Amino acid sequence: MKRRFNTNQMLIIGVAVLFYAALPVWGQGNGSSDEADPGPVYLEEGMSDYFNSVEAKVGGVSVEGDEAQFMQREQTDQGVWGGVENFHWEKFVGQKGLLRIDARGLFEQHEYSLDVEYEETDLGFVRAGYNEYRTWYDGSGGFFHPNDGWFPLFSDELHVDRGKAWLEAGLRKPDLPEITVGYTYRFRDGKKGSLVWGDTEQTGGRGVRGIVPSFWDLAENRHIVEVDGEHTFGSTDVGLGLRYEQGDRQNERHMRRDPGDAEDRHVTHEEGVRTDLFNTHAYTRTELNDRTDFTTAYSFTRLNTDLSGSRVYGSDFDPVYDPTFRGQFEDEGFLDLGGGHQLNQHVVNLNVMYLPHEKLKLVPSVRVEGRELDGLSRFRETNAGLVGRPPDEKRIEQDQGRLDVSESLEVTYTGIPDWVFYARGNWTQGEGEREERKIDVSPERTELFRDTDTDRLTQKYTTGVNWYALRSLTLSSQYYHKIRDYDYTHEADSTVNGAWSSFPAFLEDQSFETDDVNFRVTWRPLNEVTLVSRYDFQFSTIDTRADGLSEVESGKMTSHIFSESLTWTPWQRLYFQGSVNYVMDELDTPSDTVGGAAENLVLTAENDYWNGSLSAGYAIAKRTDLETRYFYYRAQNFSDNSEFSQPYGAESEQHGITVSLKRRVSERLLWKIQYGFYTNDDTTFGGRNDYDAHLLATSMKYVF
Repeated sequence: MKRRFNTNQMLIIGVAVLFYAALPVWGQGNGSSDEADPGPVYLEEGMSDYFNSVEAKVGGVSVEGDEAQFMQREQTDQGVWGGVENFHWEKFVGQKGLLRIDARGLFEQHEYSLDVEYEETDLGFVRAGYNEYRTWYDGSGGFFHPNDGWFPLFSDELHVDRGKAWLEAGLRKPDLPEITVGYTYRFRDGKKGSLVWGDTEQTGGRGVRGIVPSFWDLAENRHIVEVDGEHTFGSTDVGLGLRYEQGDRQNERHMRRDPGDAEDRHVTHEEGVRTDLFNTHAYTRTELNDRTDFTTAYSFTRLNTDLSGSRVYGSDFDPVYDPTFRGQFEDEGFLDLGGGHQLNQHVVNLNVMYLPHEKLKLVPSVRVEGRELDGLSRFRETNAGLVGRPPDEKRIEQDQGRLDVSESLEVTYTGIPDWVFYARGNWTQGEGEREERKIDVSPERTELFRDTDTDRLTQKYTTGVNWYALRSLTLSSQYYHKIRDYDYTHEADSTVNGAWSSFPAFLEDQSFETDDVNFRVTWRPLNEVTLVSRYDFQFSTIDTRADGLSEVESGKMTSHIFSESLTWTPWQRLYFQGSVNYVMDELDTPSDTVGGAAENLVLTAENDYWNGSLSAGYAIAKRTDLETRYFYYRAQNFSDNSEFSQPYGAESEQHGITVSLKRRVSERLLWKIQYGFYTNDDTTFGGRNDYDAHLLATSMKYVF
């Protein structure tokens, strides 16, 4: 079991690390030559004359409060960690060869990498490597404010390890085609929280709420083989590539329903997908003349998948199916999922870059994509409704087809001094059909029938200008208008109950419109000061027409984003950098009137927040720098509607500050020590995600 360190233990460890790291530093002395001419703040710039380097680092974090929330937000492990943060070594081999090795290994942080490359001029290269890193998650569930409802069912310190190993070789011999062959293995393994939460009736008589935590247990891997070649024939570059990918995904979602009650049951939802993907692609680039370039590209992909899985209820996770267990015939479940899909995709791209005038550039392009998907799956459904009745065998048949044609035109004009004008238009016309049937195998009876034809039209128009008014002043502005229209035509089967009950069968038309405008100003009022200001405004509407109903404005979103950054260097040994962002975001739908004002079933959603950061660096002496950074985040739009329905928004406040001291011990040795303090106050989850954390780390970098 991993040992936890409290604040006092961390302080002792930090002092010891600081003492031993500082011995060689202060032994160098602080003579007069050290105090004269502090020079630039960045000490590492002077170490670039050396090719090789190694940097060792050790540190630790002490957390008071919710460790899982800290680890997710800062993406670092709590406790003590250390190792080699960076290692780089390169050596010339003969007259044309170069060998490079890069490595990293931080224990407890689970960051490991090794990259080896040998390159020989006029011949080619060989590369190989391995990379692994860890992502932390907080697996806690929801919080019910009226009765302080919270379910800590399992350890919420979850993590997923991601990584890859690769081997690649390339031929780069003059007058021969450039050929690259590679193999990559990727994986993802571990546990992460799921937002498909379980339900509970422990709400003080307020009904069932889905706030019980659940988590995914992931086990995924992929094998990828790629072959690419490119050669030049006259004025045309021709490329051809092949890719084969084999994947295996065996994931499980674990969920609890009514924990602590007599109806408590564990749900294990297994999803297995095995894939075989083959892709071939080709492209050409041709310089027709000094003013015209023409490019083409084609890609074909075939994807085959095999499905497996189940959803079983029991007294613990990963149970053996028991038809007499409570809930098996009241809740949705299934066994022995099997089947698969086949996807065929064709994509063609044509692009032209034309310069009718040296100040005018036109780029028209066309893209055509066609997809066909056929699928069949079988499973046994366990919600039969009668104890002792065997699960019903079901079959789902699915056929989909889709064709999209996209055009775009981009125009850039620079004919007016200090001005750049540009405009773009994007259009997509698409049509598709989807037919799906759910069939009770015995007796052969169709339970669900859906046959939907879809017509899609997307338009986006963008225009913008950059004005370089002065050497120290640049103004930019951009506006775009985007329209998306979807029309659905449904074919009904009067012999099937609920033929219109599944999305999107109840929708007949839906359209989205978005207007977005932004302004940006970059200003240097003084040589030492740079200001960057930006404002974004976005307004979107959603109009929906459902079966048998008139068209309504089903959604309206308004967003304002303000941002400001400042860089100030009063003199050579001191700098400041700061930024502030403020976001006002609102979503309003007609559903906020459902149930009347007294019930407040649905509220207008607001997502307003702001954050800011400030960094500073100061050259204390010629060989010593001090750097600090402060970060602040605030959201205060939580609407506790738990008494009636779902609460919206968030209320959280975060602070983070780090202080770093760098010391150039010698021409080849750089020492650094860092302290950080982080705090989080989160009202949204009733203080369950609050924490205070202290970080202490030190490192030594040696170049040679």
